Amino acid sequence: MFGHDIIVIGTSAGGLKALSKIVGNLPADLNAVIFIVQHIAPDKPSLLPSILEDVCDFPVTHPQDGEKFQKGRIYIAPPDHHLLVYQGQMRVVRGPQENRFRPAIDALFRSAARAYGPRVVGVVLTGYLDDGTVGLQAVKKRGGVAIVQDPHEAQYSSMPNSALRYASVDHCLCLAEIAELLVSLTKEPAAEEKTYPVTQEIEFESNIAEQQMNTQQFLENVEKIGQRTTYSCPECNGSIWQIGDGDLLRFRCHIGHAFTANIFLSEQTKNIENTLWSAVRALEEKVTLSRQMAQRMKNINLSTVATKYENNAQKIDEEVSALRNLILTGFATKQNIFFKDEELEEGL
Repeated sequence: MFGHDIIVIGTSAGGLKALSKIVGNLPADLNAVIFIVQHIAPDKPSLLPSILEDVCDFPVTHPQDGEKFQKGRIYIAPPDHHLLVYQGQMRVVRGPQENRFRPAIDALFRSAARAYGPRVVGVVLTGYLDDGTVGLQAVKKRGGVAIVQDPHEAQYSSMPNSALRYASVDHCLCLAEIAELLVSLTKEPAAEEKTYPVTQEIEFESNIAEQQMNTQQFLENVEKIGQRTTYSCPECNGSIWQIGDGDLLRFRCHIGHAFTANIFLSEQTKNIENTLWSAVRALEEKVTLSRQMAQRMKNINLSTVATKYENNAQKIDEEVSALRNLILTGFATKQNIFFKDEELEEGL
């Protein structure tokens, strides 16, 4: 009989202090393996392993693709790579982003839930928006234990609040209590895995994250768990499917990009702004060309034609000013189409 010996932890903004406090309070003889995803910049080296190793009694590393894992160690997703858990080993892959992140918390949690079911303990800590919620749902569907940092203690409460709202959380605790509970859970027997079979949704979404299928298989997998929508993926412009029918509205394209509704809306907003700036650029080029043509007409004494070009340039310039004003003032009011991420945290 196994204990709860597969611990997955996800965090984002404010995560360094939270992680340090948890792992710093775990004993060296902890009978478990710990996997961590923290949202980090994709183009900078991660110092998290060395930082955590200074405060805990475990070896802490970025794993290699295909590496076998061992209990009594901490493995952290490297920058710009998903960390996936298999039976006895790890995959480190540059699959499509989920919720705008690579590494993504949901991808780690889902893979661990598929591989180890009731033995998994999922922990969601401080962070913006809602990555980790879907993964925690997967942990619960497979009979695992769901733990969330107390939002009142979290430096950024959005991720804990989202998990509490949409997942069946077993424990909502402060950081000091989380470490104590993890020790206790490793000594408690986990339920029989056959009691909590892998759902079709977990299986197919795990397959998509692995990126080991051909085009037909990708399409077949996403078709089986979702309904095609009229939306397009804000990352790759591909078709989008709505996944599941639970309270947490979410979307996925067959390439593998995945979004909860809030993040999908935020990505649409960003694309709208980019489109509007492209329109400003195109109109400004037209203004410049019209004035260049006006000058050329003046040089050859075609003043009437030159005036038409100049008037046209002036009219377009006014339209550019109006468009700029729309972009610049759009973030000032919730009545407009634009929202900042912090305005999306608690849902719209």
